[in-house]
Amino acid sequence: MTNPIDALLAEKGVLLADGATGTNLFAMGLEAGEAPELLNETAPDTITSLHQNFVDAGADIILTNSFGGTRHRLKLHHAQDRVHMLNQRAAEIARAVADKAGRKVIVAGSVGPTGELLVPLGAMTYDEAVDAFAEQIEGLKAGGAEVAWIETMSAPDEIRAAAQAAIRVGLPYTYTGSFDTAGRTMMGLLPKDIHGVVDGLSQAPLGVGANCGVGASDILASLLDMTEAKPEATMIVKGNCGIPEFRGTEIHYSGTPELMADYVRLAVDAGARIVGGCCGTSFQHLAAMRKALDAHTRSDRPTVETIVERIGPMRNKVATENTAETSEARRERRRSRA
Repeated sequence: MTNPIDALLAEKGVLLADGATGTNLFAMGLEAGEAPELLNETAPDTITSLHQNFVDAGADIILTNSFGGTRHRLKLHHAQDRVHMLNQRAAEIARAVADKAGRKVIVAGSVGPTGELLVPLGAMTYDEAVDAFAEQIEGLKAGGAEVAWIETMSAPDEIRAAAQAAIRVGLPYTYTGSFDTAGRTMMGLLPKDIHGVVDGLSQAPLGVGANCGVGASDILASLLDMTEAKPEATMIVKGNCGIPEFRGTEIHYSGTPELMADYVRLAVDAGARIVGGCCGTSFQHLAAMRKALDAHTRSDRPTVETIVERIGPMRNKVATENTAETSEARRERRRSRA
């Protein structure tokens, strides 16, 4: 398998991934309850504009519009028989934008969770999960995706199934969890344990990390745990744009371009090699993130206290307490070594 991520990292040091797909598509006309993946067929110009705006803002990696592209998610929209075509089209649209960028832009095939629970908690077997992910990833590969970008995962078995599917199809892969439940994923995975999820598979990931979650401060705290657990890993962090809040019936995100620029600086200082935005991250936010990344010289590793001071309070009180205890333990170890 080729490794486009390491090749571009060798050239640039740190890569900027794109921002939000869903929230930007809502701003571009997607209606609540509609499947974004169907726009690959019905409104390809909209998806082209999404990718082009992120490339213009400076993204080194763009994610295909295929997050819900497994048969299980598409079945909710009576499109389970179009998995290959919709995913192939998603990759083709992104590929066309990347190819005319005038610089290297990696096309990553977005692979989200199936929405099903695996045995014994649910009815889906591990092998069925692998088959479903392989069906999606085959379409992404056919359309020109260079990497399977497995994201917003909570169940270790589902991450492993998606990774195994990517290996079967012959596409390198990354994976990220969403640490949104008391400092863990919904299924109990801790940030420090993200690295071992695919141990024993025939191909290692090109990168691992976190995306989405409950806020920029929380995801940066998770990043500290992940980088401490395995400092040599290529770490990905793709956090939400501040904190979501309801205004009437609509969700808005509190993050300003200035906040997301500082998030980038802290992420790099904490050891991330790929930084991007998730929910709420607009093209304007990403442009500010690009400018901050280009101007930044890596500085001291931040503490949780520094993150909270600069980015704002953590949403997850339990996560804050756990991470603060970990920080104190780290300080004690450093003092004992001095």
